[in-house]
Amino acid sequence: MITKQSLKDILKENTLNVLFKKKDGTERKMLCTLNPDLLPIQENKNYSKKKIENEDVLPVWDLEEKSFRSFRIHSLIEYTVVNTTDL
Repeated sequence: MITKQSLKDILKENTLNVLFKKKDGTERKMLCTLNPDLLPIQENKNYSKKKIENEDVLPVWDLEEKSFRSFRIHSLIEYTVVNTTDL
């Protein structure tokens, strides 16, 4: 099984088609990335409280919905690397 960190590393360099099972049991496909060149520009906000990261959940940029989405690592069924020139 792939780890959250290894999947994050792959997503920082690539675009992936992921297939995962949602909480309600349905399957969802998502074209996503963490590649900084494909992410929207984010303003640097100084938060007074540190956000606690859920180790089971991976937030990603959904290229089709143009927003951040997330999925649970253990719900991942499969993923494939997509050539960004095909987008």
